[in-house]
Amino acid sequence: MPYYFYQFTHAITRRPPTTICDGLRAVDQGNPDFARISAHHGEYIAALQNAGMTVVELPPLEQFPDCCFVEDTALCLPQGAIVLRPGAVTRRGEASAMAPHLAPFFDDIAVISGPGFVEGGDILVTEREILVGRSARTDAAGIAELTQIAKAWGHHVREVITPPGVLHFKTDCSLLDHQTILATPLLNASGCFADYTVIETADGEEACANAIRVNDTVIMPAGFPKTADILAARGYHVVTVNNSECAKIDGGMSCLSLRFTPTL
Repeated sequence: MPYYFYQFTHAITRRPPTTICDGLRAVDQGNPDFARISAHHGEYIAALQNAGMTVVELPPLEQFPDCCFVEDTALCLPQGAIVLRPGAVTRRGEASAMAPHLAPFFDDIAVISGPGFVEGGDILVTEREILVGRSARTDAAGIAELTQIAKAWGHHVREVITPPGVLHFKTDCSLLDHQTILATPLLNASGCFADYTVIETADGEEACANAIRVNDTVIMPAGFPKTADILAARGYHVVTVNNSECAKIDGGMSCLSLRFTPTL
């Protein structure tokens, strides 16, 4: 039976800290409401569980305002996990704090040691390759080190360029199945998905491009009905989760969890 990079048994999440208003953001859209973002995080966990996942919820790290965005700290592959090195210096402690929580699930854990940096939000894993978008948070040296680790595990890494003004590569795209990508028209126009089937977000709904396929479910942010209808019409089971508060600090569906099947 083939392994698909949207089939998982486990997820790791981390509750938002009370300091989340001090988190990084590309554009000031106002501060998130802590009670609301906590409630939305609970909805997100429930959606993962309903999709068949066992969810490990870690406590918040108050000294790291962005700590709930755990995807940037590690890359989980069928062969093992790679502890990443975030491009934002203030976030690097999040990666080292995640490492002990990966140990119970993976018998092989590698570490991006630097001097380069790479964040999980710039990494899209498909059946045939690992696409890594160079951005302000992921540089060529970080991609090169990731490439060597992934190559030893049998993976091919392809570097692509994240469009100017886009924080992370996956801000503008997500994997829907083994050959289909959801992408903004901007990112699709770059040609990086020439060998894939691409479904573009509806006009004015580009902010929902960061969705996640989890087993038989596509989890996407609420408030983007036209794109949700497009996906449903293509046969996908769509579940929406409120994300208005996370979006204020550049958070989306993928960055809120590490999704994997343990090797141990």
